[in-house]
Amino acid sequence: MRKLLITASFLYSVATVLHGQGELDLQPRVFFRNERSFGVSINSDGLGIGYREGKRKDYRNKKLLEFDMGTLKHPKEYKISNPYTQGSFVFGKLNNVMYIRGGIGHQHEMFSKEDAGGVAIRYFISGGPVIGLYKPIYYRVLYPVGGVLNEFELRDEKFDLTFHDPSMIYSKASFTRGLNETKALPGLYAKGGFNFEYSRQDKVIHAIEIGSQINAFPKKMPIMSSEDNKAIFFSIFVSYRFGVIVDPLHPEDYRITNIFRRKKA
Repeated sequence: MRKLLITASFLYSVATVLHGQGELDLQPRVFFRNERSFGVSINSDGLGIGYREGKRKDYRNKKLLEFDMGTLKHPKEYKISNPYTQGSFVFGKLNNVMYIRGGIGHQHEMFSKEDAGGVAIRYFISGGPVIGLYKPIYYRVLYPVGGVLNEFELRDEKFDLTFHDPSMIYSKASFTRGLNETKALPGLYAKGGFNFEYSRQDKVIHAIEIGSQINAFPKKMPIMSSEDNKAIFFSIFVSYRFGVIVDPLHPEDYRITNIFRRKKA
């Protein structure tokens, strides 16, 4: 009887150790399922691209680190064409505006994938500092040459609502014109939405995101030659994200080249 108890105790101890080793083998794989992804977005006031890292906190939650850049537009930007010169431009626009921002956030997985063909649904929030960069726009303006009929010269000028006639604007000048006059305006941003991850491969990320965002600055951003410029830009967005799962136990699985590689049957 004593030998039986000793044998049973020994087998129980071995089973416990083996079970514990199995958990140690699986647990790091769950913990280290971090992610790196890139995104391309269309929003109601411009376009954007971004990079994001997600570090797993537990089974359903990740801490986010992200960097974005994009453009900001005024709601009253309308392109017009000069019927005589065929030049296309936004009449009254003073500056091209873009933003660069970086922040931290949180992502929570609401519904996990049941199989390779499923969709994982998550919500996310993020925020941090943003820098708005605005560069003056130069226009190519037609000026008649004195004493010569139907002959003009072109001059690069900034827009002046009290002086410039749209019929005399030939086109926009080169984008590089005015780069040395670029100014910066710091502010804050916040973003939130839903992520629908649908990749059929375990180590690859393909997702669609929808949500809203706000870029806020301490003063109005001088986009148009009018009084209704804004300091706060609220928009909705749709973006496509692609990336990889980061698993240090299998580093060969998260090469960037694997993102669009088809899964072998």
